[in-house]
Amino acid sequence: MQVRLPDGEPVAVGRYGRSQEEVTAAEAVCLIRELGYQVLGWEVFLPRAVARGEVRQVRAVRQVAGWRYFPGAYGVAPCVCAGCVQPGTYGSRRLRERRPHPVDGSVPASRVLLARLDRAEARADTAALRDTLRWYGPVERFAPLAAHPDAGIRQELARAVARWSTPGADPPAGDADGEVRLSVAEAAAHRRTRAADLLLAALGRDPSPAVREAAVEGLVACGTPAAAVLALLADDPDASVRTAVALLTEE
Repeated sequence: MQVRLPDGEPVAVGRYGRSQEEVTAAEAVCLIRELGYQVLGWEVFLPRAVARGEVRQVRAVRQVAGWRYFPGAYGVAPCVCAGCVQPGTYGSRRLRERRPHPVDGSVPASRVLLARLDRAEARADTAALRDTLRWYGPVERFAPLAAHPDAGIRQELARAVARWSTPGADPPAGDADGEVRLSVAEAAAHRRTRAADLLLAALGRDPSPAVREAAVEGLVACGTPAAAVLALLADDPDASVRTAVALLTEE
């Protein structure tokens, strides 16, 4: 539909999905024309209804104009994560089979996972070890990683076991690294076990304020009756911990 507007008509112009700039109709036309081949995705918005007398022509547009998903999508490999490819949608199964996602893809078999773990340890490949910890694995095989010299591996192990339902898979405690203890506190909040509750109570007395604050959030989220620990933290020397206790216990 072709519409004729006065040159001074206020409109908004911008690229699809981004903020628009308020200009006149004449300025919008000049801007669009100067874009050339980069014009795909640009739009002009008229903040009022179009009058009948402003419509000059109605014509059919070829179906090949524009784009299918977003401007510049042609030739770009699609994302196959669980958020972008919903199960049951058209072509989703074929797409996931052709390009399996490293995290949201099918879980590797136990023997494949253990082989990857052995190879990563033999090469001292910390990146491969972290990638392996994204999957569920035998607790007795992963447990020795709690003493791994790389703090990043110990952090990833704490985050990994937070998702497991296996008995005895609570996060390792007593790490010398404060960042690892913080990850342990955050992971323990997702566990509904007696060991995790005791671990959170112990971390409520950690020397790091960030760890104590995370322990407070975990204790309140789990509904753990740790009144003594929360009372102690209510008088914590760090203001952020005291604030966290006040806000979370009110909720």
